[in-house]
Amino acid sequence: MSRPTAVVIGVGAEQGIGAAVSRRFASAGHHVLVAGRTAAKIEKVVATIVAAGGSATAVPTDVTQEADVIRLFDQAMSPGAGFEPADAVVFNAGNNAIIDFTQLTAAQFEDFWRVGCYAGFLVGREAARRLLPLGRGTVIFTGASGSLRGKPGFAHFAAAKAGLRMITQSMAREYGPKGLHIAHVLIDGGVDGDRLRNALPGYIEKAGNDGLLDVDAIAENYWTLHCQQRSAWTQELDLRPYKEAF
Repeated sequence: MSRPTAVVIGVGAEQGIGAAVSRRFASAGHHVLVAGRTAAKIEKVVATIVAAGGSATAVPTDVTQEADVIRLFDQAMSPGAGFEPADAVVFNAGNNAIIDFTQLTAAQFEDFWRVGCYAGFLVGREAARRLLPLGRGTVIFTGASGSLRGKPGFAHFAAAKAGLRMITQSMAREYGPKGLHIAHVLIDGGVDGDRLRNALPGYIEKAGNDGLLDVDAIAENYWTLHCQQRSAWTQELDLRPYKEAF
């Protein structure tokens, strides 16, 4: 029996959303194309999956480059003997930093837009092109509280994430009736991953038990979205710790 294929884009550290989603889909029997910019990081994620009995391939990818995205989807739709064309795509690429608006450079603004929005367009467009002829598939995009509101120091991030949210809504309205499940997941709160632990260790302690989003709990929700019956699809899902104010 051949394995279904999933593509997870924007995978970094093992303790991160992308890696957790890759592990969850692999544990359910998918062959996972683990895509990210840093070869060493995605190869480590693949090694962990394989050690647990799963199937995965590392695909170094810069999702801000159109040629890289096209090449990734070429592989996703022809993944090799024993693997079916992709039926799930997860876009998790993103970056973040606090930057005073008056100090924000044009290059910084463009960089955040390229990673957070433009790359999402490239992935969404290729996913639609490849999955529409099959009449099925799930495409999930990782959003943030910045998708809904801007805060001081985050204009660049909020602009990119809000743009990505509009892409997902447009795709859902256009392609949902044609069999594609397009979902946007709002991550509203700190994520208990390597990025936050390295950047703001004091934040972890202040949050306390269950004060941060657990990456495996997030991944479980992504899997649930993929498994939803089409008579009750979710387009937007917000996830936050029970302690988080909103």
